[in-house]
Parts: sequence; C-alpha cells; structure tokens
Amino acid sequence: MPARRLRLAPSLLSADFADLAGAIRAVEAAGADALHLDVMDGHFVPNISFGPALVSAVRARTKLPLDLHLMIERPLRYLESFRQAGGDTLVFHLEAKDDPREVVRAAHRLGGQVGAALRPGTPFAEVEPLAEELDQILVMSVHPGFSGQKFLADVLPKVASARALVDRLGGTADVSIDGGVTDVAAVEAARAGATFFVCGNSVFGEGSVPENLRKLRVAVEDGAARAVR
Repeated sequence: MPARRLRLAPSLLSADFADLAGAIRAVEAAGADALHLDVMDGHFVPNISFGPALVSAVRARTKLPLDLHLMIERPLRYLESFRQAGGDTLVFHLEAKDDPREVVRAAHRLGGQVGAALRPGTPFAEVEPLAEELDQILVMSVHPGFSGQKFLADVLPKVASARALVDRLGGTADVSIDGGVTDVAAVEAARAGATFFVCGNSVFGEGSVPENLRKLRVAVEDGAARAVR
C-alpha cells in the first residue's frame, strides 16, 4: 500500500493578527502544506472571526491551498463568497442548519473541494452517507469556537473510523484532525489514520515556527509509520 500523503496546515487564528503576512511567509518558508482559516459567525459558535475579505487578502499573499473551516449556521449562504475569495477547500459542519447533501453539491458546483466536520460529540454515523462525495472528513478534537483548548483523545476512535471508511471506499479523501494538535497528539492522530493536521498554537506559540513545524512533521511521520494498515 502506498504511503499516505501527510499534510500540515497551520491555523492563522493562532497567528499574530497584526502581522499575518509575516506569519504566512514564515510557515511557507518552513514547509507548511496548506493554510487553515477558521470562519466563525457568532451564531454557530460564540466568536466572530474571518470573513471573505480576510480570506481574499490571504489568497493574495500565498499560493498555498486555503482550507476554510466554516463554523457558520447557514453555509449555503456563504459558499460562493468564500470560494470567490480564494478558498480551495470549504469545510462545513454537519450540525449546521442547511442540508448537508445540498452543501456538498453546491460546493462542488463552485469548483472547490468540500469537507464535512464533526464536533466531538457528533456520532460518526452522521457523515457516512456523504463520505463518497467528500474530499475531507474533519474530526474536531476540541469543541469548536475557541483556540488554545486541550486535545480530546477520546475522538481518536472516530479518526480510525474515518480512515477505515475512506479506505474501504477506495477514496482519496483526507482525514483531518483539528484542535490541540501538539507534536504528542499528532503522533496518536496519525497512528489512528489522520492525514491532514490543523496546528495552531503548536506552530505559532512558544519556539520558532521552523522548529515547531519540524517537530510536527517528525511526529506525524512517526505516527503514520506505526499506523495499523
């Protein structure tokens, strides 16, 4: 079986907002594979964060893929705006108010990739009917809406279920993990089958960005090497 493609996506929510251009340059130079942007509407989650204008500004400063995590109640209303702003992958929540299948199809009509995210308490069975149409399954390892939370290890069986489902379908969808992904947690997530790792404070927190990304890269490769195939 060929090696799985492992990708690191630093989350700009944890970067210095006064120097996002500098943060983008730093992670690009350090070998990041994508950038993750958290979009919050103040309804689906309490906080408000990035809108299309910010996504467009980021798009103008990088060629890295932009992975947009839409923590919004009505994703159908905003898919086109975020796609036009430069989002490559539009990840919506299964718990949002719009019909999930309609969201998936609308995102694909716009020419983008689409992912479905599950809160820690959402049963994995809810994503199964959509799996063949998805480019990414995002397992939240914290409760969405706030940065700096600790990794919830009890979601790892859900990661393993996502991995098994994608493999059984013969698909190429990413199994993504987001929330408290330190180098220690990254090992376990990769071992469970994750391939796309959203990393915020573990990149932009203490230490240098290049060294932090290097540690994460080593961690995910170590975990993947020990994964059950």
